[in-house]
Amino acid sequence: MENQSPVYTIPLSFRKLENLHILFWLLKDISWCFIWKPLGVAVIFPTLIIAIVIAFHTRKIVSELCHNVAIVLWISADSYWMVVEFLGVDTQIIVYSITYKDLAIVPFSVGILILVYYYLYLNS
Repeated sequence: MENQSPVYTIPLSFRKLENLHILFWLLKDISWCFIWKPLGVAVIFPTLIIAIVIAFHTRKIVSELCHNVAIVLWISADSYWMVVEFLGVDTQIIVYSITYKDLAIVPFSVGILILVYYYLYLNS
């Protein structure tokens, strides 16, 4: 008998939540593109909350957890960047040549570091 890889299955209700998450994420980014400030800011919350719920539900599967936490960080960075643009302070210098927009690199970088750690150490 051939070796078979374990199968990862997703309950339908959870899959619907993931799909709803995509809808909110797209609404957030479309709102950002068209500068629809109230809608953009409003959909940050359901987008981020659902991403956190998804990460929590996958906490027992290390690969899923790492990727989902990276997504939470990505949405956080993206949302922060959108808000500072909406407020018109994105290019304002905080210190040296660092702007408010530049601070989005912090959650982006933490997400990348989690994935690098996963692929180099946990997935080997």
